[in-house]
Amino acid sequence: MGVLSNLEPKKVFYYFEEITKIPHGSGNVDQISDFLVDFAKAHKLFYIRDAMKNVIMVKEATPGYENEPVVILQGHMDMVAVQTPDCTMDMKTEGLKVGIDGDSVYAENTSLGGDDGIAVAYALALLDSEDIRHPRLEVIITVDEEVGMDGAREIDLSMLQGHRMINLDSEDEGIFLTSCAGGARVNCRFPMKKQELTGVRYEVEVSGLLGGHSGGEIHKERGNSNCILGRLLWKLSEKMPVGLVSADGGLADNAIPRQTKAVVVVEEKDAESLEQQVAALAAELGDELATKDPDVKVTAKRLADTAETITCAAPEATKRVAAFLQATPNGVQAMSADMPGLVQTSLNLGILKADVEVLRAEYSVRSSVESEKDNLIAKLSALVELTGGDYVVTGDYPGWKYRVHSPLREKMVKLYAEMYGTEPKVEAIHAGLECGLLGSKITDLDCVSMGPDMKDIHTTEETLSISSTKRVWEYLVRVLETKD
Repeated sequence: MGVLSNLEPKKVFYYFEEITKIPHGSGNVDQISDFLVDFAKAHKLFYIRDAMKNVIMVKEATPGYENEPVVILQGHMDMVAVQTPDCTMDMKTEGLKVGIDGDSVYAENTSLGGDDGIAVAYALALLDSEDIRHPRLEVIITVDEEVGMDGAREIDLSMLQGHRMINLDSEDEGIFLTSCAGGARVNCRFPMKKQELTGVRYEVEVSGLLGGHSGGEIHKERGNSNCILGRLLWKLSEKMPVGLVSADGGLADNAIPRQTKAVVVVEEKDAESLEQQVAALAAELGDELATKDPDVKVTAKRLADTAETITCAAPEATKRVAAFLQATPNGVQAMSADMPGLVQTSLNLGILKADVEVLRAEYSVRSSVESEKDNLIAKLSALVELTGGDYVVTGDYPGWKYRVHSPLREKMVKLYAEMYGTEPKVEAIHAGLECGLLGSKITDLDCVSMGPDMKDIHTTEETLSISSTKRVWEYLVRVLETKD
C-alpha cells in the first residue's frame, strides 16, 4: 500500500502518489509522458503525444451528456525540482518520498510537485471513472511549463472540439483566476578576463532564506540570495582586489533563490577585512529582513591556511559583474492601480552561475501590461550592455485577458455558492499561466483556473492540503455533472 492510500478521494491520491514516484522536473519529462501514454492505452482512450512530449487524452461524453459543451481540463506534467542543501537524492532519477503531516501531504527534503501533479491526478481520476457523469472531456497535459511554458507554446490544439477550459494550476481554494500576467526569460552572459592571483580562497555563502514562487510571493519582498551575493561582491570589490573563482545560486528563473555560494580569492592582507565586511552585511540584513526573512545568513569560510596562486576572474572583471549585480533591478517594479494589491510588473534574478571566464544571470520578467514588460526587459538589457555583457530573451508568453462575458465562470460561481454558501473570489494573478498561450490557439476560449490549497510551492516546504483536495474534487465533479 502507498503512503497516501487511505486518503480521500482515493483515486486522486492514488494517481498523485504514482506521479511522485516518477522523476519529472522540468526538462526531464520522458518518463512522466510515457506514464500518461500508457494510462491512455490501458483505458482505451484516444490520445496524441507530440514531439515535445505533450499529451492530449479524450474521453467521450457519458450517456445523456452528448450535447453538453465539451470541457477541456488542463495542467502541466513538470515540476520545479528543488531539494535541501543536505539532501543526497538525485531528483533526475529518483522519485519523491512523500509523507503526511496532519492535513498536509509533503515530500521529505524536496519540493512536492503539487504544482502541478494534482492537476494531472484530478484528470486521471476523472478519465478512470465509471460512475461520474460528464460531457466530452479533452485533457491537455503540457511539458516544461515551469521553464517558459514551452509545451503550451508548441502544442497543436486544432483537433480539439472544446471552447471551455478549466485550468487546474492554481493554489488557493475558493479563488477563481480569470486573468494573469505575461512574461519572458532574460538570460544574461558576462565574459570575464581571467588571471592568476596569489592570495587566500574564501567560500562566501548566503543562505537561510524563505524563497518562493516569483509570481506568487514576489510581493512579500523576501530576500534574493543571488542579489545579496552581488551586494557582497560589490562591497568587497570597493575595499580590495577580489578574484571570482565560481558562483552558484538558484534553481529556476521563476523561483526566488534561497541559497547562493561563491568562491573568491583575496590577498592575505585583506582576509581580515573580508571577514569584517561579511559580518557587517550579515548584521545589516538581519535588521532589514528581520520580519520578511528572519533566518538569513551570510558567512565566509576560509578554504586554505596559507596563500596560494589561484586562477580566477581578474579583479577588474569581478568588480564589473559585481557592479551589474549591485545595480540590477529585482522584485516588484509596479503595482496595479486598477486592482489593489495586484503586482503589475516584476522581475526575479532566479539563477546565477559563474566560473573564472563567464558569469550567467537568468531572470523571469512578468507584467500584466505588455509595454511595461517590454520596457523592463529594455532597462535590464541596457544595464547588461553597459557592464560588458550580452543577453537573449526567450520564452516570451502573452498575458491572459479578462473575459467580460464568461458562461463557464458564471456557471462555476453559481455552483460554488450553492455548495458552500459563499461566492468564490474572482481574481487576476501576477504569476503566469498557460491560459494565455492556449487561448491564442483556441478560438473564443472561455477559461477559469482553480485548484486546491497548496503552500510554499517551488520550495522544499511545499505542502498540499488533503481536505482541500477533497473539496475541490467534489466541486469539480459537480461542475461536470451539472448540465447547462
